[in-house]
Amino acid sequence: MRISEKEFTLLMALLISIVSISIDALLPALGQIGAEMGVSDVNRTQWVIVAIFGGMALGELVAGPVSDAAGRKPVLYAGLALYLAGSVICFLARDFAPLLAGRFIQGIGGAAPYVTAISVVRDKYAGRDMARTMSLVMTVFILAPAIAPGLGQAVMHLGGWRAIFLLYIGYSIVIGGWIAFRLEESLPPSHRTAFTPASLAHGFGLVMRNRTTMTYTVTMGLVFGSLISYVSASRQIFQDHFGVGDQFALYFGGLALLLGVASLLNARIVARVGMRAICSHAALAIVVASLFFLLLHLLGPATLPVFVAYAGVLFFAFGLMFGNLNAIAMEPMGEVAGIASAVISAASSIISMLLGAVIGQLYNGTLVPLASAFLLLGALSWLLIRGERRWHAFSSAPLTP
Repeated sequence: MRISEKEFTLLMALLISIVSISIDALLPALGQIGAEMGVSDVNRTQWVIVAIFGGMALGELVAGPVSDAAGRKPVLYAGLALYLAGSVICFLARDFAPLLAGRFIQGIGGAAPYVTAISVVRDKYAGRDMARTMSLVMTVFILAPAIAPGLGQAVMHLGGWRAIFLLYIGYSIVIGGWIAFRLEESLPPSHRTAFTPASLAHGFGLVMRNRTTMTYTVTMGLVFGSLISYVSASRQIFQDHFGVGDQFALYFGGLALLLGVASLLNARIVARVGMRAICSHAALAIVVASLFFLLLHLLGPATLPVFVAYAGVLFFAFGLMFGNLNAIAMEPMGEVAGIASAVISAASSIISMLLGAVIGQLYNGTLVPLASAFLLLGALSWLLIRGERRWHAFSSAPLTP
């Protein structure tokens, strides 16, 4: 029996959500992990989050092009197998280094279902049908960051932090079986394209030489870098600094929902306002909010409501920017979309991982380093977007929305 549209949509949403669940469900456990493994500097526990982003950067570079050459299901199987192996390594780890190695492997494996699921939807649907299906998939995906911390916290209370990796193991096994028995291969051999080092180098060269693509790839890296720094330090901010305890999942999830609301709003206004204008205004909002927050901080330490309001502005701005940044970067890459997408994703991930790791390690028990980083990276993003808009307006190509 063929898979129904509802079942297909749910499966794709769960595949795309694997990275979000792998990050957000573990956030409440970082304190316990650090204590059990004797991590003296609490900032080092952030590497548990950064490591999976590092693996994703490598996995994204490979998964998309290989799925174009070998088919979707083999890449899904390989990715889930690596993800399962990384989860087992983390579950068995007794020292911090093996745990980080397992998380890196998880990231490599998790990149495959995340990237390939979008390709499967593209294979099966086109036009309005594809837009409708992706909207439903993204609706489920948006809920994952809101639910995952609470789920991880519940699992941790029942069986300790290692039980969260049992959740990941079970997740990968169930999804792998679901794919094996219910999902048909969506890319026939006649539609596959060869993946060679030369094709990857060609795609990399096209990305590097195109001003628009390069500008927005770097901007994505800056924006994601600030987000990674927040995610990495979020447990310390809410539980150690503000002392919210088990309410951490509620605060983190509520802010994550704001990102989803902004994404849905962007879908309604982007045709009227334009992608570049939305990105520019959102980056400027990050700058203004960060500057105002730092000025308030000079009057005294920020209270929890003030920080939540500030973080709400940031998350809403992120939700407006993410889809548009990627779309603009991909705009000139139509003839080499697969390779270009892999290069753009990997390059922006590497930039964001490095920035997020450095900024996260600057956390000193106050919110000044984080807000200063948002101010600096937001300002750089705004300047890059503004410069590209002016160049694009006066180039031979017309300014696209």
